[in-house]
Amino acid sequence: MSETPNEIELRRIYGNRFGGKAAYRMAVWSILAEYFSRWIPPSSTVLDLGAGYCEFVNNVAAQKRFAMDLNPEIHHRADADVTVLHQNCCDAWPLDDGAVDAVFTSNFLEHLPGKSEVQKVLLQAFRVLRPGGCFIAVGPNIKCVPGAYWDFFDHYVELTELSLAEALSMCGYRIEARIARFLPYTMSDNRQYPLWTLRTYLAVPLLWRAFGKQFLVISRKPCDSQKETKIQRDTDYGANSC
Repeated sequence: MSETPNEIELRRIYGNRFGGKAAYRMAVWSILAEYFSRWIPPSSTVLDLGAGYCEFVNNVAAQKRFAMDLNPEIHHRADADVTVLHQNCCDAWPLDDGAVDAVFTSNFLEHLPGKSEVQKVLLQAFRVLRPGGCFIAVGPNIKCVPGAYWDFFDHYVELTELSLAEALSMCGYRIEARIARFLPYTMSDNRQYPLWTLRTYLAVPLLWRAFGKQFLVISRKPCDSQKETKIQRDTDYGANSC
């Protein structure tokens, strides 16, 4: 089957942006996947939303793994035991209700055409999550990178940890953590820092306030499956620090 113009564009953009540093990115994500494992037990079924080159899903320890992305490159990047869902994430997901324990997404929601599409995606994730399942989102915080955000041609939706938490809450999620400053902004430059520095960085949240420009939001589908509207701040590192 021939690729659509949108798929060709995605392959070209991300090939130019990340193709030359695949090994380094995979090594970085092996550490990040280990960090996120505190929310994703090894017995979990996990879906990597906007999986890209599959750096997260190939590294996370989970019993069953799904990778969703429109970029056709995903077929060549996913491990053999990862189920590839090659589709537009705004379309209906081919998964049963409550089939997934965790949905993870990093630097993806801002690439959607608009906020209505973000809401569609959040509702699809809510449907496929089991009661008590978690939705983990990392992305550029527009409060922390106001100008540099637009250096990427495919950025459309401006989000903060607060606006995403509000959207999640409106879709029925219970918010566990909303962290304004988590990771530095991008790995798309030419710098490749020693991996030990990342382990140190993740272990010292005070460093996040100095260097973090991406938010981290952790949310769950309530165990009673009823939509909640109140944002619960069980953990909040510097929500208004930008």
